[in-house]
This record gives sequence, C-alpha cells and structure tokens, in this order.
Amino acid sequence: MTQERGITPMVGRLMVVNATVLLLLQTVFTAPAFVDALQFAPGQAAHHPWTLLSYMFVHAGLLHLAGNMLLLFIFGPPVERRMGGAAFLLFYLYCGVGAAAFALGLSSVLPIHPFVGASGAVLGVALAFAMAQPEAELVLFPLPFRMNARTLVVLLAGADLVLAVWADDGVAHLAHLGGLASGYLFVRIQGLRRRRSAREPKAVERRAVMAPIPVRQGGTATQVRPAMTRQETREEYPAAEVDRVLDKISALGIQSLTPEERRFLDEVSRRKRKDLH
Repeated sequence: MTQERGITPMVGRLMVVNATVLLLLQTVFTAPAFVDALQFAPGQAAHHPWTLLSYMFVHAGLLHLAGNMLLLFIFGPPVERRMGGAAFLLFYLYCGVGAAAFALGLSSVLPIHPFVGASGAVLGVALAFAMAQPEAELVLFPLPFRMNARTLVVLLAGADLVLAVWADDGVAHLAHLGGLASGYLFVRIQGLRRRRSAREPKAVERRAVMAPIPVRQGGTATQVRPAMTRQETREEYPAAEVDRVLDKISALGIQSLTPEERRFLDEVSRRKRKDLH
C-alpha cells in the first residue's frame, strides 16, 4: 500500500488564498474600510451576510496567518484524503460559518467584538482529525515532547474556554469554540449515518442453480423443484474502522499499525478479493 504524504490540493489552495488576501490587504487595499467590509461583526451580520464567509480569509497579521496555516497544514491533508477535496472544502467552510453563527447567537447576551481569521474552520478540521485518529502522536516543535491528537485538541478547547471567560484580549475565543462544536456535530452525524447503513443488510439476488426438468416416474410426469441458493445478506464492511486504519497509515505510515489492525486490514482485503470472484 502506497503511503501518501505531503500537502493535498484543497489544503494548498486554501493556504494560497489566505496568504494572498493578507498580502493584498497589507500592500494594495490598505484602507481600514476593506477590512471592515470583510470582517464578521455580529451587529452588522444582517446587513453584511457575506461576512459569514469572508471573515475567515482575513487575518490580523503574519503571525495570525502563520498559526492558522500551520494547523491547517498538519491536520488538513489526512482529513482531505479521507473526505475528498470538494467535501473537505465544504466541511472547512461549514466549520467557519458555524463559528460565526455561534458567536452571533451569543452576541445577544455577551459582548462580541468584530473578528477575522480561519481559526474556527481550522479547529473544526483539527477536531475531525482527532476523532478519526485520537492516538496519533504529534511533535510540538519547538517543545521537546509529543502529544496525541485528542489531548492537543482538548487542551486547545480548554484554553479557548478559559480565555473566553477570563481574558479580554480581543481574540474571538467563543467563535473558536463554535468551530469545534460544528466539527464535532458534523462528525457525529456522519458516524451515526454510517452505523445505520452498516446495520441495514442488502439482499443478494436469488439465483437458480438448476432449471426445472420434467421427470417421468411410473408414467406420471413430476416437476423437479429447482435448487435455489438461500437468500443471503451481504455483511457491510465496517467502513468507519477501515477509514480510521487508512488515515493512520496516511499520517504515520503502515509500520504504525498494531498487529490487530494489520490482521483486520488483511481480512478486509481477503473478503473484497473473494467478492470479486
């Protein structure tokens, strides 16, 4: 099995678009009015509905852009390989819109300042990665230790929650939590659909293995009942588990599989080859 590495097409395009927008806003469209027209301001959302999308392509500076694009570069490619490019783009935008909608919903009871950035969308992607590969180890450069994906996402969510309550640093921490919540909801709904599909057996067409032949016994014609194969149901392959194992190979290499995961993958391959014959 070929191990896939490197950046994927849609992740690369999103990184280029975000970098291009920042470059244009800092060199050509430098008037504050341009940022005002693109940022998401809950009080202006009804009059500027496009900002539900546009805000996530605008960043407050190079460090803001670099942080978000680094997370997208780490978590995005495995998720895109699993979903496909078009579905990944829709998921990314969905998490970004979900982040803005969450902030908008809270703006009636909490003061929410205008904000920009792809953090909500990127954190939704990070959550999708962590739910598919919770034990994947990540090197937190330049820190001298490793952390699995689930722990890292939990820490990021906890930090945003604490800062949203105790800090007034101008960062849209509540929107970040909205992106995480949107990603979680999407992945859970997809998982429920897969499990429901796996529980619904698909009938195999009944086939005759012998045509009816008239046979004479003692001068009386009798009809031989055709021998039929019994109706079978095709057991669905556990798609979610197959996806998880393939994602693990994509991110960490086939050598990262446990003996149980290798046996599982071999069994799925054997059954697929058997179905083809």
